Amino acid sequence: MSFTRRNLLLMAAAIGIAAGPATAHAADVLNVGAYPTNPPFEYKNESGTFEGFEVDIVNEAAKRIGMTTDIADLGFQALFAATTSKRIDVAISSITITAERLKSQSFTQPYYDSDMGIATKADSPISKEADLKGKVVGVLSGSTGETWVKDHQQADGFSDVKGYDTQQNLLLDLSAGRIDAAVSDIPGMQYSFKKMKDLVVKERIKTGEQYGLMMTKDHPLLGKLNDALTAMKKDGTLAAIHKKWFDSDAPADSSTVKEMPLPKA
Repeated sequence: MSFTRRNLLLMAAAIGIAAGPATAHAADVLNVGAYPTNPPFEYKNESGTFEGFEVDIVNEAAKRIGMTTDIADLGFQALFAATTSKRIDVAISSITITAERLKSQSFTQPYYDSDMGIATKADSPISKEADLKGKVVGVLSGSTGETWVKDHQQADGFSDVKGYDTQQNLLLDLSAGRIDAAVSDIPGMQYSFKKMKDLVVKERIKTGEQYGLMMTKDHPLLGKLNDALTAMKKDGTLAAIHKKWFDSDAPADSSTVKEMPLPKA
């Protein structure tokens, strides 16, 4: 009896010793959620590893505050629940900073400026917003594109709005003619259209959208990651990451280059 108890105590101690370093290591890990099919911002390569513009940004920012990243594959809508529930610390996926989102989430300063666009098949007679009357418009569910389309549906007379769980499925249906147009962020669509050459952006929708790292509301690391982004802008690291993924220099007055204020609700 005493022998068994002694062994149990030794085993418990051993487990505690083994758990110590693992727990300490976990404290140095930034848990990140990402939408896996959003090139060039984030996507999984053939080996299943995340790559992309925002992947480089979050990895570098984490490194500068003494952390590593663990990036989880999540659907776009699931990212919001994951930060709210504290399952992850940070979400990346070209997430626009909005007043509505700031009610339940926190964002770092922006690092990318974007507009939305109306995309169609290249030979479609649709050329502008007014041509969407009576048409079926596709959007990525939970995106600012969906918000814009639903806000304009009645006035512009869209016959239907169809939501998709992935950008890939949205654009595949557009290519197949199952929807007449798609409204989404221009950079992601233009990147996809390098391969999907039958699709084009017909009209730019000026929205003034900006992307930032989305975090759990008032996350204790918000300030540190924001400071890391400031340092990356000042030393040219963010501009270099932009050049790597977009093969162009970021505009001098863009949020990729300029230090910006921390967004407030």
